[in-house]
Amino acid sequence: MKKVVTFGEIMLRLAPEGFLRFSQANSFDVVYGGGESNVAVSLANYGVPVDFVTRLPKNDIGECAMMEMRKRGVGVDKIVWGGERLGIYFLETGAVSRGSKVVYDRAHSSMASIQSGMINWEEVFKGVEWFHWTGITPAISQSSADVCLEAVKAASKLGVTISTDLNYRAKLWQYGGDREAIMTELTSYCDVILGNEEDAEMHFGIKPEGLDVQTHGHDVKAEAFLSVCQQMMAKFPKAKKVITTLRGSISASHNTWAGVLYDGKKMLETRQYQITDIVDRVGGGDSFMGGLIYGLLKFPEDDQNALDFAVAASALKHTIKGDANLATVDEVNKLMGGDASGRVAR
Repeated sequence: MKKVVTFGEIMLRLAPEGFLRFSQANSFDVVYGGGESNVAVSLANYGVPVDFVTRLPKNDIGECAMMEMRKRGVGVDKIVWGGERLGIYFLETGAVSRGSKVVYDRAHSSMASIQSGMINWEEVFKGVEWFHWTGITPAISQSSADVCLEAVKAASKLGVTISTDLNYRAKLWQYGGDREAIMTELTSYCDVILGNEEDAEMHFGIKPEGLDVQTHGHDVKAEAFLSVCQQMMAKFPKAKKVITTLRGSISASHNTWAGVLYDGKKMLETRQYQITDIVDRVGGGDSFMGGLIYGLLKFPEDDQNALDFAVAASALKHTIKGDANLATVDEVNKLMGGDASGRVAR
């Protein structure tokens, strides 16, 4: 396979042990992660050559974040160095009827202060087949949105396939940027668009037709999102595939999980997984995207197989502590084949 590049911010994640609340914590578990770095780790884990591009502070914490990527087999030689600090987020893991909470501490981070011209995108994209970004990056600051636009323009000019996970974050977009205008311009360059109904509505004002808001969150129907996919394709004519994840949140510990893919002619749907006793749902969408990119590269003529792989991969991620999915291809294929027994492999 040819190389994939992802671009975004990696952060230091600090979380109380287990299911403790912030107010109960005397210590925090340390993990490094972020939307685009999580996708990169998934792809490296599947044997796909991948570079993660970001900006890190030249200090020990920045070096630790870089080493975490290198440890997972992700290329780090395109990372640029500078700025004040690594962004941080605090995670309180929910259980049953208590949802998880995230508190961001990422103002003035190295990525927030990145500037146009700092990254030589033509050099970055040499020999690259696929570029992935998410809606988190332009939400950090105007300058990071500008650099993301540089990236998609360069990738488009060079014929690189471009994907996005729209990833609306209510606690970001604090700098006053015109979210809809920024996201519309960036997404217009994309060949593959992933997003759920909230992403489509908050970024573009696109709403699903026929969705019963009373049942939404418990019993999510794939057919309700056909109109979202059709509206997205009408708005973004370059897009060849629009994908939606279908998460039904029965509780913080029990979700249903499935996905649909629309190629402009037909809608493909996966089986629905019952994910009970969730270990860590953070990074679930990233693990889906990593599985999807792998599947579309591995099976370019078989969208159903790619979609099934993505959903199975992300179902497994919910059993893994941390931001990134460390499931193997064999484990994903085993679950796709119907073996969810969890028996010990001896």
